[in-house]
Amino acid sequence: MLRAVFRILLYCATALLTFDMTSGAEPESFHATDLQGHEVKQLATNDARVVVLIFAATDCPISNRYIPEIARLKQEFSSRHVAFWWIFPNPDDTRTVVLKHQHEYAIDVPILIDSRQDLVHLAHAAVTPETAVFTAENGTLHQTYHGRIDDRYLAFGKERPQAAHHDLSAAIHAALDGHAAPSTHTDPIGCSIIPISSEQHR
Repeated sequence: MLRAVFRILLYCATALLTFDMTSGAEPESFHATDLQGHEVKQLATNDARVVVLIFAATDCPISNRYIPEIARLKQEFSSRHVAFWWIFPNPDDTRTVVLKHQHEYAIDVPILIDSRQDLVHLAHAAVTPETAVFTAENGTLHQTYHGRIDDRYLAFGKERPQAAHHDLSAAIHAALDGHAAPSTHTDPIGCSIIPISSEQHR
């Protein structure tokens, strides 16, 4: 819990340092591993038209609160060629730690360990939970949205009974329909992603 509070304070201190979303396409080039230790080289599996990344941390309470909502969205879009991935980028979230977390929270969405934070940079993510939506075409990803899942959280420790705006769902629907997302970026509330050293990125 202390680590989570520290990361939240770190996020508040750096909230103005945001990333610009790319206007062009990104090749699907990254290093990440699944929970069996196998390298995963393709995010758009099974002819997926849309790829959704959800950045998470095992010790981030807000991230954990959204696990049921992501499971619901995966079920909602299960027949529409949308690939969902939970992404764990923090150095302390090793494969062993995340495996235990997966079991404790009964996570049924595929999980990747982003140990070099290639996917963090690809998605311009800074917080957990933060999501990124991409359209996929011929091995190339084009980012259409990144930000919050919905507006349930107003601040850390302050939330609405129910979300009024479902930003991630709207962005997925827009991508499937070939339209621009209602918003290309929203500000997520959560815990800062811990940056890795240059040596860890090698």
